Amino acid sequence: MTQTSEAIRDAYRPVRPGFLETLRDTASEIATRRRLILYLVRADLKKRGADTVLGNVWWILDPLLTMLVYVLLISIILRTDIPAYPLFVFCAILPWKWFSSSVADAVTCITTRERIIKQVNFPKVVLPMAAAAGGVASFTFGLIPLFAMLVLLYRDHLTIWVLALPAVALVQFVFTLGVALLAAAITVFYRDVGNVAGHVLRIWFYLSPALYGADQIARLTAGQPAIGVVYHLNPFATLFESYRDLIYDGHAPDWLALGLVLLASFLLLVVATVVFRRLEPAFAKVI
Repeated sequence: MTQTSEAIRDAYRPVRPGFLETLRDTASEIATRRRLILYLVRADLKKRGADTVLGNVWWILDPLLTMLVYVLLISIILRTDIPAYPLFVFCAILPWKWFSSSVADAVTCITTRERIIKQVNFPKVVLPMAAAAGGVASFTFGLIPLFAMLVLLYRDHLTIWVLALPAVALVQFVFTLGVALLAAAITVFYRDVGNVAGHVLRIWFYLSPALYGADQIARLTAGQPAIGVVYHLNPFATLFESYRDLIYDGHAPDWLALGLVLLASFLLLVVATVVFRRLEPAFAKVI
């Protein structure tokens, strides 16, 4: 029996806290360690800024440069007929960079802190929590060029509905945190997850309505209902369209669809929390 399988077996040996007790203890530990989470987020942001010449300006430039690449490819080379395409695609790039950067950080948040995990006793759940919270900072910085585009270039798209962005962002945060917890825990035992994660995220982005709209998906799925089912099961289909409803189209999103994504994300978060806490005792042994 391998060391990994033995560690997983040990983690699930009785006696262990019950389901509700695990959730209650986790919530309590996060609340009492909120300063530690804030410190980890600040330290990570400071480190990233210190490693580049432009510092934290990259938080603003990076989504703009990514948008420029897709605008050149889709709008100019492939000649899409979507009006105000830079704003259209930026509505998807901004939240996706939040999600992808959070998951990428969560994948390595345990395995890269071997020394402190073995020497200091603290709830490891704060590490993926900090990774997800750090992505919020990336999203917040990205709002600067977004509002600049709305005010300077696309003023006709600027409506009062843009103030509802936190509601959609909250749904995404719950989903992102659930994925981050699962990714962080599984990577400790199966390091290949870290190698595969980047490719999975790339494919996920292209299978989501980031570069194209819901009307194009409707035409594609008209004769292939199976693709339509997969499309609607993708939470980012709803999230991207909700962001575009508020920013690009200037009206309310589909609150029912958004509520269903929130419910599914909450269930994912509950399962991910229990799995993480059950595997947590074996982290020090495996890494």
